[in-house]
Order: sequence, then C-alpha cells, then structure tokens
Amino acid sequence: MTTFKLGVAAGMVAAAGLFAADVAEAQDQQFFSIGTGGLTGVYYPAGGAICRMVNRERREHGFRCAVESTGGSIFNINAVKAGELEFGVVQSDWQFHAYNGSSRFEEEPFPEIRAVFSLHPEPFTLVVRDDVDVDNFPDLAGLRVNVGNPGSGTRATMEVVLDAFGMTMDDFALAAEFAPTEMARQLCDGNIDAFVYPVGHPAAAIEEAATTCNAQVADVAGEPIEALVDERPYYAIAEIPGGMYPGNPDGATTFGVRATFVSREEVPEDLVYTVAKAVMENIDDFRGLHPAFGILEPEQMVEAGLSAPLHPGAERAYRELGLME
Repeated sequence: MTTFKLGVAAGMVAAAGLFAADVAEAQDQQFFSIGTGGLTGVYYPAGGAICRMVNRERREHGFRCAVESTGGSIFNINAVKAGELEFGVVQSDWQFHAYNGSSRFEEEPFPEIRAVFSLHPEPFTLVVRDDVDVDNFPDLAGLRVNVGNPGSGTRATMEVVLDAFGMTMDDFALAAEFAPTEMARQLCDGNIDAFVYPVGHPAAAIEEAATTCNAQVADVAGEPIEALVDERPYYAIAEIPGGMYPGNPDGATTFGVRATFVSREEVPEDLVYTVAKAVMENIDDFRGLHPAFGILEPEQMVEAGLSAPLHPGAERAYRELGLME
C-alpha cells in the first residue's frame, strides 16, 4: 500500500513538473493568428499549411501559429487593419484595392497593408453542361447562367468579364444567383446551363459537376481578356490543366487572381521574417499539403499578384534565401 502511494505521489510530481514546463514554454511563446476562409475552401488549408511550417520549429524561434476560419478576403483585410489578426489570406485584387483605396476601400483605404507572399492561382472558371455548345465565354448568350449572388466576388468578377466582352446580364436567358454549394446540383438537374466560379483548383463544386453529369470546363479567353489582364495588375492569364477533372482531358484557358498572404506594417519584423522563411525553406513539404499548392515556386511567390509593398520582414527573409537581390 505504501509503495502504491509513493508511486502515485511520484507520478503526480512528475506530471506537475511536465505541466509546469508546458506552461513555461507557452508563456515564452508569442501566439499569432491567420485569417483564412470557409472550412471547405482552399484558404483554410492554406492557413493550416503555413501554421504547420511555422509550428514545427516553434521551440527555436518562439512563435506559435493558429488558424481562424473567416468570411474571406474582405473580412481578413479589415481584421488585419484593426489589429485583430496578424496575417490574412486575400485575393490579389482586394490587396490592390485596399492598398490603393479603390473599389469598396475608396472611403477607408489601407495603405499600411503589406504583402508577404502569393499562393495559388484562382482562375475564373466557366463550367457548362455536356449537352450545350459552349467553347468560349461569348457562347453563353441565350443560355441560363449562374452569375453569383449579389455582393459576392463571383458576381463582381462576372460583371467585369461581361463588360470586357461587351455583354450584359440581359444577354442570358436567365441570370441565376445560386450559392457555390448549390451550383453543381442545379447544373446537373438541368436548371441552369452553366456557372462561373473564381476558385483554386481542384474545387469540390466542379469535381461534383464533372463526376455527376460530365460537366465541361470551357475557355474564357481572347482579345478582351488579354486587354483586361494588360489593364489590371492584379489579373493574370491562367490555365486549368487537362485531366484536373473527370471527362476534361483538354483543360481550359482563362484568367484570374491569385490568393495572397498579407500582414500590416506594424506587425513585428521578426515575426514576418520567421513565417516567410519557414514557408520558403520548407516549400517541398508545403506543396504536398494541398493539390492547389503543387505548382508553387518561391521565385514566383515573392512577385506574382503582390500589389502592396513587401513587409520588411519578408524582404529580409527573401534576401537571405537568395530570392531577391
């Protein structure tokens, strides 16, 4: 009986020591948060991948990362601006508008926003039913098209594309406003002929449509798109690879934005340096954490889609790694 009591006591002392050590370690670490997006999108795993790269060395550098699921780009920019988040994943066009005080940031610009790196492309994707004849965007005239719900990024980009091609919503037989979670079902049920979706690939909604009813990915290309890309620095020509989705061996040419990783000027240089360096030094592991990251190249990540100045911490990391002169 005495031996058992001593063993329990010794175990309690040891456990208390371990707990104290864990508490001391936690107190020594500085916690920071990354704003991402919905749990089913690509932004959330992007934030998780960044945190994984940082946290594996947290005992050495003293920073510990957490991911928050948020409403996406606009929410993240506003939360970073308010100091509620240290970092956020945002579309490159909204990074541009925040820094330059344009679009919905015209009244409240955010010139202190700072770029850290870019992530995966988010092509403007046109998906059509297999029984309709659509090769390129203008072929949508006279069809039933899901244009995105009002206030969404999908709807805003759709309006830009329509204007580029000299078209309006009136050119469609129906301009539907289904949410992304409904698009594939509505397409396969025959209620719409096509939908558009700016998204990182592979995307669950497109996978569902291609698998369920052999939906096809079509081009959004030509001189109007080339002019659009030339005029707006946050857009770039994009390719959706053949074989990405079932029944789509040829892929498609389109355009789009990039997902970017941002902070604000006041965030400490050492923190941003640590995050940027952790991702770039472990890029091979990072690429393996989601299919959308497989094409990422560090040299491109420090330039593409970045329309705000680099944070000094990121710049220091990239100079050390030979990614900048």
